[in-house]
Amino acid sequence: MTDPIVSPTVADIRAAATRIRPYARHTPLLRAEVDGRPLALKLEHLQRSGSFKFRGAMNALLDGPLPDRVVTASGGNHGLGVATAAALLGVPATVYVPESAPEAKTVRIEQTGAKLVRHAATYGEAAASALAAADAPGTRYLHAYDDPSVVAGQGTVAVEIVADAPDVDAVVVSVGGGGLASGVTLGADGRRVFAVEPEHCRALNAALEAGEPVDVSLDSVASSALGATRVGDIAFDVLSGPSVTSALVGDAEILAARDRLWAEFRLAVEPAAAVPFALWLAGRVEAELPCLVLCGANSAWTPGD
Repeated sequence: MTDPIVSPTVADIRAAATRIRPYARHTPLLRAEVDGRPLALKLEHLQRSGSFKFRGAMNALLDGPLPDRVVTASGGNHGLGVATAAALLGVPATVYVPESAPEAKTVRIEQTGAKLVRHAATYGEAAASALAAADAPGTRYLHAYDDPSVVAGQGTVAVEIVADAPDVDAVVVSVGGGGLASGVTLGADGRRVFAVEPEHCRALNAALEAGEPVDVSLDSVASSALGATRVGDIAFDVLSGPSVTSALVGDAEILAARDRLWAEFRLAVEPAAAVPFALWLAGRVEAELPCLVLCGANSAWTPGD
């Protein structure tokens, strides 16, 4: 018999917001108009560590006694979030990454003082090795997205959106393993959530189609950040609800959206963060005033001409 899925509650997300407040940035929300249509942009790429991942990592480490050490696996952003949070709290950290992890992320992980271990070709293989290394007493293994405390921390993004822009009627967010999207869904106070993935990096979309989490292949310009081969159990449980719309965008749309964010607002984000804007530019977000979460900016980024 498998263990029951334990999803965080709205109360857990509110507690997380209080818990991480001394450490996390309350990132700005920018109201704008593009092509004659209003939207709001949650500038979460300005978060400590360069992505929303810091929120979940900090909440998980503070939600209970501090461990003697923390071990995790990541495609890059989660590892950097964990390493940054651990350094602030004085906890030694080891981060396993696949060999394909971008140098723009791995260099910054090492700069925090964390130990970086490059291992295997995929996140899943790196995670298996990290889990085995976390057997030592006093060690906390911190999953990138399938952990209630991590999901609750990510949900604090939605708490800020609702507080700063209560007239927002939908939130548009990128999906990898689903930690951010599920946290945002729980914290969005009933607003519709558009959970967006690249066409060839679609763990959630494939799971919803199959009726359960399934393995997917990865081939996208955004796969270093959204490259979960299987959506998390918590995410599948939360994102299967009626308030969530699953959507896909192509790589060309993602890169065009990334460049448009630079051209229009001088916002430099990584491809994964441009995924929500790509869906909105395509006219596929049915909302009067949606808020698009720009989730990260950890890449060697060069704007188009």
